[in-house]
Amino acid sequence: MTINRLLVANRGEIARRVLATCRRLGVETVAVHSDADADAPHVAEADQAVRLPGDSPAETYLGIDRILDAARRTGADAVHPGYGFLAENAEFAAAVIDAGLTWVGPSAKAIAAMGDKVAAKTLLADAGVPMLPTWTEPDQVSRFPVLVKAASGGGGRGMRVVRDAAGLPEAIASARREAAAAFGDGTVFVERYVEHGRHVEVQIFGDAFGTIAALGVRECSIQRRHQKIVEEAPGVIPPEVRERLHEAAVAAGRAVDYVGAGTVEFLLTPDGEIHFLEMNTRLQVEHPVTELCTGLDLVRLQLLVAEGEPLPAEAVYPKTRGYAVEVRLCAEDPAEGFRPATGVLHRFAVAGVSAEFGALTGVGLRLDSGVVDGSAVGVHYDSMLAKLIAWAPTRGEAARALAGALARAELHGVTTNRDLLVRVLRSPEFAAVEVDTGFLDRHPEVFVPLVPSDRVPLYALAGALASAADRRANAPVLAGLPSGWRNVPAYPQVTRLLGPTGEVEVRYRLDRTGALAEWAVRPATGVSGDRAAPDGPRIDSSDAGAAGSATGSGSGIPAVALVSAAPERVVLDADGVRYAYRVHRVGSAVHVDGPEGSVTLTELPRLPEPTAELAPGSLLAPLPGTVTRVHVAAGQRVAAGDLLLTLEAMKLEHPVLAPIDGTVVELPVPTGGQVDTGAVLAVVNPLEDAR
Repeated sequence: MTINRLLVANRGEIARRVLATCRRLGVETVAVHSDADADAPHVAEADQAVRLPGDSPAETYLGIDRILDAARRTGADAVHPGYGFLAENAEFAAAVIDAGLTWVGPSAKAIAAMGDKVAAKTLLADAGVPMLPTWTEPDQVSRFPVLVKAASGGGGRGMRVVRDAAGLPEAIASARREAAAAFGDGTVFVERYVEHGRHVEVQIFGDAFGTIAALGVRECSIQRRHQKIVEEAPGVIPPEVRERLHEAAVAAGRAVDYVGAGTVEFLLTPDGEIHFLEMNTRLQVEHPVTELCTGLDLVRLQLLVAEGEPLPAEAVYPKTRGYAVEVRLCAEDPAEGFRPATGVLHRFAVAGVSAEFGALTGVGLRLDSGVVDGSAVGVHYDSMLAKLIAWAPTRGEAARALAGALARAELHGVTTNRDLLVRVLRSPEFAAVEVDTGFLDRHPEVFVPLVPSDRVPLYALAGALASAADRRANAPVLAGLPSGWRNVPAYPQVTRLLGPTGEVEVRYRLDRTGALAEWAVRPATGVSGDRAAPDGPRIDSSDAGAAGSATGSGSGIPAVALVSAAPERVVLDADGVRYAYRVHRVGSAVHVDGPEGSVTLTELPRLPEPTAELAPGSLLAPLPGTVTRVHVAAGQRVAAGDLLLTLEAMKLEHPVLAPIDGTVVELPVPTGGQVDTGAVLAVVNPLEDAR
């Protein structure tokens, strides 16, 4: 049963990944899309594309009948589910087969068996796979800490760590709500939580002839909110433990007569014990590290097995070479607790990429991305933008190359977790393989931005100079005059910017040659002195130094000379060291990429328009979403930290907490209400005795 035309029932980077292999194999492709994804890259890259109607963009890809109708209308003879959405839906697999189409995945029976994680634990325990203690009812829990988990789905959704009995009921209720929103099934269970455990997994592959092959181990321990953010292969694991992992994973596959790509996940304890966590009956997000270490194309193997072919020898007896490290680049706001972020990606550029969605011929970088320049990042789907993967002969080389590429990447328009990823990859503990699922909890230093606060003023100066150069280059007259030069040298150029340290004023003066005569970056005071910003780093210069330089006026303040200033590139000499800054302006946004990292600034108008004044104590929506629960009533007294309401966005729950002891005076959004960013969710007035 040869596959000639494949429909990919997914979106984003996994859809593009499948399409890439199909192009190499000569298989025609069909994409499906929601209205929100009409201009998405995967739609443009497929040979045909079909719009899926739906009540909401988030539900569009869940319509089995709509997807099968798209396959019928386009003449597709096979369906690849990708991951997420319907990928682990046994009903979908059965419907595809019943429609006479080739299903690129395991049997519906195997999906159903592993889809219920509680039943899967029982089944695999009987097959000899080691398990953690598990409970299905709260009153059965006999020891803490424990982990509440969704019985269906994965990706960290519906997971809660609970350390005492008092917190268990609310954790279970919250996990059920999140699981129901993400997977349509609110069933949860509880298992023992292992401190300092490592999350490892084995890629398996089966064919219709009974072969089950283990393609190696992946290390996935570094996680935030139980979601993997760094993955690596083959993992630094003792040979005897690796062998036990392979044996247990193959046993799990045999227990369900597994066919196709699958992943068996384990918890590795500090003393070397292994415990089954779950089995994912699909291709994993982190599959590229396995591909780069084995030289295999896992999507090609999926298609071969779906066509009834046996696994080739290179997959049955895989050879591992070198080391691969992958990071998940997500649209998140570090300043807001890594809440999912939205916006338009004005620039998405990673220098040095050797391949996209495919194999590397040597040391290099692979990019699997769901976005391109101009992509809109909304609230309807997961926040992951792309995966960047490095391969090298050693783990250290791969991590260093990956960190460098990330730090230099131009990611403009949407905030990301890039700085966190770079800090992790460059940390001494990561280099020493001192990793486990609690890594981020123990290392708050990795959450510090890449650009030190005392270097931000140089980025602000570069941004101001580039903006001035842009205006001068586009001036209708005297465009050749040095930017910022004045007949009256006593008064400097002033640019007001909003940056990571608050509002600042960049003041500078150029001499008749265009050299920097003096400069200062200080907290803004506003046009009339009434808009003071929080204190931030300051660099001042009041006296001109040598020709072309401005000498700092305080201890540790560098002497800065302007080497060149163009609309997209500014070069500064600070204390005799030359630094180049790349500048990209989009409207009022000024993105400055420099040697330490990236800083995004907003150029403020000289005369700001008046804005509506918010009531004191207003709590605003951090991103668009739906209010799923309101936990308090107007007039109720609350303490700082009390849960007021729950906002759901990007399939995650975001608690809105009382910032102070006070009284709830207003709750303008009812349960089920949808809000945009900045909408007032609640108003809390301080108590009289707390004022």
